[in-house]
Amino acid sequence: MKKLIFALFIISGTAFAQDMEVVKGNFDFLKDQKEINTVFDYSDFTMMKEKKSEAQYVKEHKADLDEKAKGNGNIWEKKWVAAKDQIWTPKFLEIANIVLTKEKKDLNFQEGLNTPYTLIVKAVWIYPGWDAGIMKQPAKVTTNLKFVETANKSNVLLEITSDEAPGDQWGSNFSNETRIGEGFAKTAKSMSKLIVKKTK
Repeated sequence: MKKLIFALFIISGTAFAQDMEVVKGNFDFLKDQKEINTVFDYSDFTMMKEKKSEAQYVKEHKADLDEKAKGNGNIWEKKWVAAKDQIWTPKFLEIANIVLTKEKKDLNFQEGLNTPYTLIVKAVWIYPGWDAGIMKQPAKVTTNLKFVETANKSNVLLEITSDEAPGDQWGSNFSNETRIGEGFAKTAKSMSKLIVKKTK
């Protein structure tokens, strides 16, 4: 039984692995910073295995929902649009700051700050996952995390790619938007842990 549980743990760990890679720069500039301005870019990410545009995904999902119950497509679209500001962005900021606080790192990420450096969180690819009760598939979120000079955003000091961060919760979670939010939370957690490790 113990072997079976261990095997399942290994399989699930492999299935939901997240790849975070530094592609440019280093963490030196963060060592003496207390606050980082943060900007979220949801302008042109793709979705699903087919890499559909967001507009195509919304159109198709609305049609599916309206086929089941007329009017539900519009109700869902409002939730989808609101999710960026009400779920995804807050989840990222909240978890990033919780991890840094727990690790006793005096660094904070917030929107709308006037600071020397800005983190641009760009959504690249999103898979919403699904939940059918007994069986489910976590969301996956791929992002590009770019630390730039606020006064000169073309000056990139550090760039990190986060590939397929898993988004899920214990128990059932039937909301695509919430599962995706958990993917942004996982991204933030991994980023903050990496910052702590590299700035010791």
